[in-house]
Amino acid sequence: MSMREKIEAAAARYPNQRSAIMPALLIAQKEHGYLPGPVLEEVADILGVERIWVYELATFYTLFHTEPVGLFHLQLCDNVSCMLCGSDELLKHLEAMLAISKDETTPDGLFTLSTVECLGACEMAPVMQVGDDYHGNLDVAQVDALLDSLRARAPQAAGVEHASAQRPGE
Repeated sequence: MSMREKIEAAAARYPNQRSAIMPALLIAQKEHGYLPGPVLEEVADILGVERIWVYELATFYTLFHTEPVGLFHLQLCDNVSCMLCGSDELLKHLEAMLAISKDETTPDGLFTLSTVECLGACEMAPVMQVGDDYHGNLDVAQVDALLDSLRARAPQAAGVEHASAQRPGE
């Protein structure tokens, strides 16, 4: 099924096409890996809505990416609960282990490191989201083990870019 067909099927569940923008963006992002301008315009055209409405949602929510991200997007919570439980130390450790700074992607395209305001999982602080999965009560050893696990799941081809790579498990 094409992206257009998937978006049209999702939009059919909503009485107002504007309400279908978020599901349509999720479909488009899954298809393309991120949401560059032409894809945002295509989503608006498929739904028959104003392009600005699509741009507003795509740039407001952190789950949408208008720039390419690594195969594994590491989103570390830096809100108060996580900060008090050591997320700032984990961020420094991740930057050192990956040899990148926050909001950068490793040269091999495997990892993008970001911080997010809140993941809504304070009971698991410090917490990090990787794709759709939450990893909580983290310490340096657990982060290292997680990175090793993710590397083991990565495509064997070196330098594979996210937008063209198949995600593990798909």
